[in-house]
Amino acid sequence: MAASSRTFVEDERAGLADLLAELGPDGPTRCAGWTTAHLAAHLVVRDSRADAMPGYALEQLGAARPLTDWAHRLEDRLRTSTPYAAVVDRVRSGPAPWLPLAWPPVARLVNTTEYAIHHEDVRRAQPGWEVRRLPRTAQDQVWSTLELFARRAAGRRGLVLRRSDAPGVEKRYGAGGRTVEGEPLELLLWAARRRDVARVTVS
Repeated sequence: MAASSRTFVEDERAGLADLLAELGPDGPTRCAGWTTAHLAAHLVVRDSRADAMPGYALEQLGAARPLTDWAHRLEDRLRTSTPYAAVVDRVRSGPAPWLPLAWPPVARLVNTTEYAIHHEDVRRAQPGWEVRRLPRTAQDQVWSTLELFARRAAGRRGLVLRRSDAPGVEKRYGAGGRTVEGEPLELLLWAARRRDVARVTVS
């Protein structure tokens, strides 16, 4: 498929798979304790194992055992039993077409943030990384799907996310709180607790 006909999610998946292949299994990431091999296994399990999804959902909510432990055991099993190159190939190919995460509306809703964040988790763990300049259409997709992370970041204090690339465009969560300004990808990274590498202004 030509790059120009791919969706943003497909571009992120392809770009991340290329980077994982280039770095090999021991490359650093921004995910604490994870190498590129850990991250690749996580993405494959998330794509292909419906029984892992409840654990990932609970982890996002701050809950843990036992379902979250099961999801991580599946990742460890894949990582230790399958050659890294084969795992990366599965990241690249994505879920089987009959699985929910392969359906375009579902993929856009839940994979836009997943692959954008993890692509940057690998990119921004490398020396000399630079901010990517995404096209406006891609930034718009990120902006439309960061709700879950934004609400969690707002907590009880409230939060305003303001686009620096689209004057006057902002989202408010609760009353008061901080105002964070930046491009949507940077705002997503900030809301997803990658604050040391998110290029935003906080006031």
